[in-house]
Amino acid sequence: MFKVAVFVGSARETSSNMKLAKALAKLSAGRLEFSFVDIASLPFYDDTLWNDPPAEVIGLKRQITEADAVLFVTPEYNRSIPGILKNAIDWPSRPFGESVWTDKPGAIAGATGGVSGTAAAQVHLRSILPVVGVALMGRPEIYFQSRPGAIDDELNFTDERVKTNLNIWVDQFVQWIGRFAVARVVEVEDERKTA
Repeated sequence: MFKVAVFVGSARETSSNMKLAKALAKLSAGRLEFSFVDIASLPFYDDTLWNDPPAEVIGLKRQITEADAVLFVTPEYNRSIPGILKNAIDWPSRPFGESVWTDKPGAIAGATGGVSGTAAAQVHLRSILPVVGVALMGRPEIYFQSRPGAIDDELNFTDERVKTNLNIWVDQFVQWIGRFAVARVVEVEDERKTA
């Protein structure tokens, strides 16, 4: 199994992108382990802060280093990504020569109520992430239209066709990560011994 650090570009717990990310976590259980990164507590990027780096920044860089891969789940604000997400990308890329993004396998997803499914925001992300060193999976892509009932209260995808396509996405992401990382062995406790 691979550990994935997940960056949701909305600080709102009830956002459609957070719901999509949590539903993907449930769908990929047993294949990927999602670890959600808190990006809301990061200060705005300021190069002078490297003289005494904030604990949140050091923690962020550590989370990325310890993960096998990264996933960006972005809303679309004015045809681009939210500033909070760009800030979370900038910090780990610095100081110069010390980026923790280098060769880290990654993927992008996004949800919106519109039919474009955050396509414009994802194009911007695709122009940013390779520059900082992320080894970005090209396809398949997730442009999720967040309609009422598309994800139920138990975080299940309700459309079987969508669920099938997303399972294919998970399988492809696992394979993509495997090109760069070694899967972790997951120990399953024997229930007979603990009963």
